[in-house]
Amino acid sequence: MKKETLEITGMHCASCSSMVNRALNKLDGMESANVNLSTNKATIVYDDKKVDLKEVLEAVKKKGYGAKISQGSDFEKEEEKRKKEYKQIRKQFFIGLTFALPVFILGMFFMKNPIPYQAIIMGLLATPVQFYVAWPMYKSAFAALKGKSANMDTLVVMGTSAAYFYSIYQLIMGMAHVYFEASAVLITIVIFGRLLEAKAKGRTSDAIKKLVGLKPKIATIVRDGIEMKVKVDDVQVGDYVVVKPGEKVPVDGIVLHGNSSVDESMVTGESIPVEKIKGNTVIGATINKHGNFTFKATKVGSNTTLSKIIKLIEDAQGNKAPIQRFADTVSAYFVPSVLLIALGTFLVWLLGLKAEFSFALQAGIAVLVIACPCALGLATPTAIMVGTGKGAKKGILIKGGEALETSHKIKSIILDKTGTITKGKPTVTNITVFEKNKLENVLSIIASLEKKSEHPLAEAIISYTDKERIPIEKVTNFKAISGFGIIGSVNKREYSFGNTKLMIKNKVDIKGHIPEIHDLEEEGKTVMILAYKKTIMGYIAVADVVKESSKEAIKQLQSMKIKVYMLTGDNERTAKAIAKQVGVDGYTAEVLPEDKANEVKKLQQMGVVAMVGDGINDAPALAQADIGIAMGSGTDVAMESGEIVLMKDDLMDVVRAIKLSKMTMSKIRQNMFWALFYNVLGIPIAAGVLYGLTGWLLNPMIAGGAMALSSVSVVSNSLLLRIKKL
Repeated sequence: MKKETLEITGMHCASCSSMVNRALNKLDGMESANVNLSTNKATIVYDDKKVDLKEVLEAVKKKGYGAKISQGSDFEKEEEKRKKEYKQIRKQFFIGLTFALPVFILGMFFMKNPIPYQAIIMGLLATPVQFYVAWPMYKSAFAALKGKSANMDTLVVMGTSAAYFYSIYQLIMGMAHVYFEASAVLITIVIFGRLLEAKAKGRTSDAIKKLVGLKPKIATIVRDGIEMKVKVDDVQVGDYVVVKPGEKVPVDGIVLHGNSSVDESMVTGESIPVEKIKGNTVIGATINKHGNFTFKATKVGSNTTLSKIIKLIEDAQGNKAPIQRFADTVSAYFVPSVLLIALGTFLVWLLGLKAEFSFALQAGIAVLVIACPCALGLATPTAIMVGTGKGAKKGILIKGGEALETSHKIKSIILDKTGTITKGKPTVTNITVFEKNKLENVLSIIASLEKKSEHPLAEAIISYTDKERIPIEKVTNFKAISGFGIIGSVNKREYSFGNTKLMIKNKVDIKGHIPEIHDLEEEGKTVMILAYKKTIMGYIAVADVVKESSKEAIKQLQSMKIKVYMLTGDNERTAKAIAKQVGVDGYTAEVLPEDKANEVKKLQQMGVVAMVGDGINDAPALAQADIGIAMGSGTDVAMESGEIVLMKDDLMDVVRAIKLSKMTMSKIRQNMFWALFYNVLGIPIAAGVLYGLTGWLLNPMIAGGAMALSSVSVVSNSLLLRIKKL
């Protein structure tokens, strides 16, 4: 199967995108096709052995729309194209307004006392609007007709052409009753609606534009010992890159020497600058604060974290939420139904109720115009674009509409322990010194012994003693005893450092300290004891500590009526201690990575389940869950696994992601309501059902205004998401 993105031109409404979607999905060998009205793009997955791209493009063209293979995301070109399109629509609007305004004034205010040759003047003014300003609509409608279908432009063209040509007939027959103002003003209103729409749709992609704007243009590199400035696109993997205070980090890499603090907020959403020293990774487009450092480029071009984020957001905005299928289904039957209702309205008034021809025509035109399903096509994609963009600014990357829609239904969340609830690396938590021993002396002996150890917990102790600037002494006769601890001589005195089993083996008296050691172990801490000969000198406790935000995040998830469970490969005692500390609803310990997916399956019997993990050893469980949430600080595996990627290792972002899902779905439902409300309420009024009771008959111009207003209100409602607090 191959995946491709197509650029589609000529789409104006839900029926347009629905038509293209149907045409693509009908092709033999087409696995899936998603057409997005907001981005004017189609994402297709197809079998190239059964269908080639020429056939795919031809299928779109047969329906009256332009199609070409997207050459990737050249945002500057796309922005230029969008601006050009906006300028063209604006030009059409002002030409339309220039001619339609005098026609409107003559038709509305000089009806009873017409000026000489008024009808001819109105016809002359209306003609450029009908055939120049509305020409793109004619082209679109004829192309749709050629493809044996109909779209929004079909409705507008039929309505305005009926009014215009009936007026020409009246003029030829010498009758004074013309409707030139209805067709001219209606076309101008439709163009004005599209102008506002184009402006608003441009704003929905602000998040991507801002991310693209973060990309630095120039990098300072060292080649053959010479420092030089090059374009960022010319930086190669393996290049040594120099970053000075205030500069942007050009690409991703690993610090070789120097140190500084880097503002990574634009990528991770983390407001506090991150310290960078030798061996730390740096992300392209982040801002260096004060120090100088040199790093080795590891990812360039489309492989950088920022480029992957942009691609991920783009794909997300091109994806459909399942709720969009409802809009597509409605749109597919909507235009033909409206054409029949409009024709029925005209015939009922003319033949059934014996109304004047002009009256019946006005009712039929009003039905055609008010029913344009533009708003329906924009209801879902605009909300998804704004929602995913808002998430990206906070370091929450949501992979499309389906993930957004499913997230708000979550009933249970499974959290991995290490690196998700906890920090993922051991930290010194307790130090106790006995008898007359000095703290610094005890720490010096422990650090000296651990410096030679390869035990995973040794790193935590060395990191702590380095920060405290504890001196390291020379160690002789060093011996590591697997499962017990270590023995070694410092200043010709032999010490043992390890667990209670080592102390018992060496006959060290620890009876009086067993209760306190047991209490620490019950809290999930690993206790290591230092002894000289048979006497205990002190002990140090190390643990993988809980992140500051974990407890509050779990509390907030539970307040949303979501059950929170913890899954870990760690031992029962440690798991129990962490579970108690953070207040989860349940936990399972000593689970192998390959068995985690089975634990997810069990909970799925009770509803939608989300799995939160680091995206590496949790990959099977992330894939099994209805929603996989990867916490990986933007690592490659985290980017690829899970439907939601959290750039920060902060559990509060899980809460924010679910809140964002609820907000976005709320907006989609509101948009759907307003889009359908306009049509459901407007069509009967336009058809004249209230005329007998109230004397109300919807003027086609007012119908056009209501139609334009429905689209603008839907887009504006989506944009309100931007000011919501997460």
